[in-house]
Amino acid sequence: VEEEKEFTLAELRNMPSRTQITRHDCVEGWSCIAKWTGTPLGPVLDQARLKPGARFLVYHCYDTMGGGLSKPEPYYESCDLIDAYHPQTILAYGLNNEALPVENGAPVRVRIERALGYKQPKYVHTIEVVDSFAGIAGGKGGYWEDHGYDWYGGI
Repeated sequence: VEEEKEFTLAELRNMPSRTQITRHDCVEGWSCIAKWTGTPLGPVLDQARLKPGARFLVYHCYDTMGGGLSKPEPYYESCDLIDAYHPQTILAYGLNNEALPVENGAPVRVRIERALGYKQPKYVHTIEVVDSFAGIAGGKGGYWEDHGYDWYGGI
């Protein structure tokens, strides 16, 4: 990016928002319908002025996964710029006319509505703009992708 940006939750809430009722589809086969409210991601990215080499967004999250015989791994996910700029891709901070609950990803969850649930990261604290996944965890674009899931994960 040309200019790194940092936003508080209050600042995101004061930006233009959109509310959408969409179906969440899980790779495990279940689905549910909910009303999400948040800031469209595209205009937030425009404020940082992406450089020409930008290809992907990597979402770094507060939670970790795994453990057992291995140490916990930081959870992360990614998308390309086409999905990032889709009008339904939002930084969600509201669910069903209430503040986004912790169990659903508070403080901010990314809703990429054209993708399966594992592509919609919860507890997001940082969005990194990259040209490649090399050097980020397992290098495949996400925690689940590093463990065999498909990168695109589209519906």
